[in-house]
Amino acid sequence: MSGARVPSPRRRLLAAAPLVLAGGGGFARAEPEMRRRSVLTSDGVQLSVLEAGPERAPAGTPTIVLVPGWCMPASIWQDQVASLGRRFRTLAIDPRGQGDSEVPAAGYEADRRALDLQEVLGSLSGVVMVGWSLGGLEALQFVHRGGAERLSGLVLVDNSVGEPPAPKPSNFIEQLRADRDAAIDHFVRSLFARPRPESQIEQLKQAARRMPLADAIALLSYPFPREHWRRIARGFTKPLCYCVTSHYLEQARNLQRERPSTRVEWFENAGHALFVDEPDRFERIVGDFARSAAD
Repeated sequence: MSGARVPSPRRRLLAAAPLVLAGGGGFARAEPEMRRRSVLTSDGVQLSVLEAGPERAPAGTPTIVLVPGWCMPASIWQDQVASLGRRFRTLAIDPRGQGDSEVPAAGYEADRRALDLQEVLGSLSGVVMVGWSLGGLEALQFVHRGGAERLSGLVLVDNSVGEPPAPKPSNFIEQLRADRDAAIDHFVRSLFARPRPESQIEQLKQAARRMPLADAIALLSYPFPREHWRRIARGFTKPLCYCVTSHYLEQARNLQRERPSTRVEWFENAGHALFVDEPDRFERIVGDFARSAAD
């Protein structure tokens, strides 16, 4: 493994970093330094990890692991890494083909991506895993493959968990095949309820184009019925928090009815990247959840 220091105070990041999606700060303490390190997977792929906080946290202190969505980089979590890193060791992962990680020729299926999560975690336990969008499904697949014992809690962020009602059919794959640039432009802009600076939009669009088209489509085509994800979420026996926009609110309510201990947080006025639109609230929720899950 190798590491590189990344300047971290939030206001400096907003001005200088190439991909920083600004938020508000909720704390008075100084930002921790952020680091980059790499992990070599069992099939020889270099994965990049953005990290802040103590490398060796006191016993019983959870580690927070952030998993981004489809074709998005770990740096979309940069505010959360900086903020949560004040209190917890916090990692944001660039999955294979995304962000600063290697773009290999294979491995874009759910089981391999779940194994990547396992290998990035290494010997870590007491992890609170936070999966956004496609990253939420990959976190569920990690649990399905036996990863639950490594977790103290799970946060799913605005993804379908197989509960009714099913999302409306989408023609996004057809749009990607017809005009990838236009489809990605619309996709990136639609992540946010509030307009973002064009420089940030362009950085995210570049990130979304790193992966070959066929592999990007493969990530949208996991061959599991909706019931697969529902069974995993309902069967997870540790603390579970489900942060949703209105798009998934009914799914969240159904999951809570079937699994009453589920904590549901509704971001009524946020876009799909709700942690960018409302970072202070999101960071408070995750921090409080991590502390309570470790008790």
